[in-house]
Amino acid sequence: MAEIHPEVAAVTARVVERSRASRRRYLDLIAREREAGVHRPKLACGNLAHGFAAAGEDKAAIRAGRAMNIGIVTAYNDMLSAHQPYGRYPDQIKVFARERGATAQVAGGTPAMCDGVTQGQRGMEMSLFSRDTIALSAAVGLSHGMFDGAALLGICDKIVPGLIIGSLRFGHLPTILIPAGPMPSGLANKEKQRIRQLYAEGKVGREELLESESASYHGAGTCTFYGTANSNQMMMDVMGLHMPGASFINPGTKLRQAVTRAAIHRLTEIGADGNDYRPLGLCIDEKAIVNAVVGLLATGGSTNHAIHLPAMARAAGIVLDWEDIDRLSAAVPLIARVYPNGSGDVNHFHAAGGMSFVIAALLDAGLLHDDILTVAGRSLRDHARDPKLAGDDLVFEDAVAESLDPAMLRRPADPFQPDGGMRLVRGNLGRATFKTSAVDPERRTIEAPARVFSDQDAVIQAFKAGELERDVVVVVRFQGPRANGMPELHKLTPPLGVLQDRGHKVALVTDGRMSGASGKVPAAIHLTPEALGGGPIGRIRDGDVVRLSAADGLLEVLVDEAELAAREPAPLPPTEEGTGRELFAFMRAGADGAEQGASAMLAAAGL
Repeated sequence: MAEIHPEVAAVTARVVERSRASRRRYLDLIAREREAGVHRPKLACGNLAHGFAAAGEDKAAIRAGRAMNIGIVTAYNDMLSAHQPYGRYPDQIKVFARERGATAQVAGGTPAMCDGVTQGQRGMEMSLFSRDTIALSAAVGLSHGMFDGAALLGICDKIVPGLIIGSLRFGHLPTILIPAGPMPSGLANKEKQRIRQLYAEGKVGREELLESESASYHGAGTCTFYGTANSNQMMMDVMGLHMPGASFINPGTKLRQAVTRAAIHRLTEIGADGNDYRPLGLCIDEKAIVNAVVGLLATGGSTNHAIHLPAMARAAGIVLDWEDIDRLSAAVPLIARVYPNGSGDVNHFHAAGGMSFVIAALLDAGLLHDDILTVAGRSLRDHARDPKLAGDDLVFEDAVAESLDPAMLRRPADPFQPDGGMRLVRGNLGRATFKTSAVDPERRTIEAPARVFSDQDAVIQAFKAGELERDVVVVVRFQGPRANGMPELHKLTPPLGVLQDRGHKVALVTDGRMSGASGKVPAAIHLTPEALGGGPIGRIRDGDVVRLSAADGLLEVLVDEAELAAREPAPLPPTEEGTGRELFAFMRAGADGAEQGASAMLAAAGL
C-alpha cells in the first residue's frame, strides 16, 4: 500500500484534532442509541403491532424479531428523471431481503427536488433548504425503532447530503446507499452549450433551445453532466458507502438490478447481530470525509460540495472548513475531464475506467485513505472493482490498469492540471470558493470595475441591453442562505460566457451558489459573510474595482478600508410571497454561514 501523501495526512490530522470533542460526543451518542435507544425488542406490543400490521407475508418474520428488518428511505418521484427508476425498488428490495431471511419496509419518503426544473425560477429559493427537509424526513422515517439497517434511495443534489445527515443521527445502523444510474448519453454537451449561448445572444429561439435541451435530458436516469448529482455518487464511492462500482450503471439493465440485489444481501451481513458490524457512524469518519474531498478535487466535481461536505461532516461530529479543502486542492491533481470540464459525460467517464480506476489510481498515489471501514470490503482497495455479469452471476473485476480514454481520465502522475481546482479566495470581502478546473489559467486573475445587482434576472436584462460590453466584475448579492435561501445562479453562465468570448475580462462575485455546471467564467461564489447581516459585499458600489485572483487566493475590493466601513450597507430588496418560499422563513432566519454548511437545522441542534 502506498504511503499516504504528507499533505493529505496533515489535513486529516488537522481535522481529527479540531473535531476531537465533537466526534467523541457523536460516537457516545451512537453507542447509547445502539444499547439503549428505541428499537424493536423494546417496543410495547401495541407499538410493534402497528409497525407490522400491513407487512403482508413479512408480518410473521417481523413479529418474531429474529431477522434484520431493513428500513428503506426513498426519494422516489417520477418527475425527477434520476429518481423515476426508484418506483419499483421497494418491492424488489423486499424480495432480495427475503432471499437472505430478512425483511424490508419503506420507513419513509423524502422530497426530491430537481434543480434542473427550478433553475432560475422562484422555487430554487427552497432548494438548499430541501436538504434540511430531507434530513428531517429521513430522521422521521427511522425514528420508529422498527429497523436494524437502512437502505437509502437517493442520487441528486441535496438528496444524498440530506439522507446522509438524517441517517447519521441513527449512525448505529448499518446503512448502504443505492443509486439508480445515469440516463444514456444524448445530445453532445458542446452542442448543448453552443445552443444555450446562441439563445442568450438572441440568435435562436425558444423552440430550438427546447429541442436541444430535450435531446440532452431525454429519459430515465441521472443527468449525464458531472454536476452535483454525479459528484454525490463519486463521493459515496470513495467513502465506501456504495457497493463497488455501483454509481454509473444505466437504469433498467440486468447489471443495475444485480448490484442492487447485492447491496441488500450485503446489508444483511453487516448488522449488529453478526460478526461484521459496520454502522454508518463508524464508516463515516475523518478519513472518509477527507477521501470525499480528495475525490471531489481529483475529478473536478461540483462546487456545491464546499457547502454540503461541511454539513455532512458536522452531522458525524467532524469539523471541516474551506482551508482544509484549499490545502488538499493544492496537493491533489486533476485526473478527470468530464463535462462541463471536458467534452465527454459520465457515461464516457465510466467507459474510460470510471470510479474503479479513479479509486485505484488515487490509492496508488497515496492520495486516498485505504484504511477506512467500508460497507463491502476489507478496505477501500476492495472498492476499486467493477461489477460484471458472468451469465446470471454477479462478479467483481479489478479496475483497468490504464485509462481507456486519456483525454478524459489519467493517472495522478500525468494529470490534466497539477491541482484540484477548488481554491479558497479571501480578503476584505470575506471568504469564497473559486473553481479553477474549467477556467483557462490566463483568466484566473481578473481586476475590473464592478457592476452590482441584487438578482440574476437584472444581470440578464443588463446583458441584453448591452450594458456589460466591457471588462466587468458582475457582483450579485443578497443570494446567501439568510437572504433568499442561496439559489444557484445557473442562468448567468451563458451571458457571462458570451461576454468572455467577445474578448472582455469577466468575473462573477456572489454570496449565492453556482451548480456543478460551474464553467469557464471565473467566479468567486458562496461568499461569506453574506450581504444580509452586514457582509462587505453589501457595501460594494458600481465602478469599484474588484480584484479576484485564484493564483494569489485573493478577493478584494480596491477601496480604502475606512471608506468601505463607513458606507451604508445596501438594503435587502423586497421579496414577494409565493411558491411556498414563505414557509421556509424560519430556515432562512436560522441558517449559518456557507462555510459551516448553510444549515438552520444543524445550527439549531448545536452540531
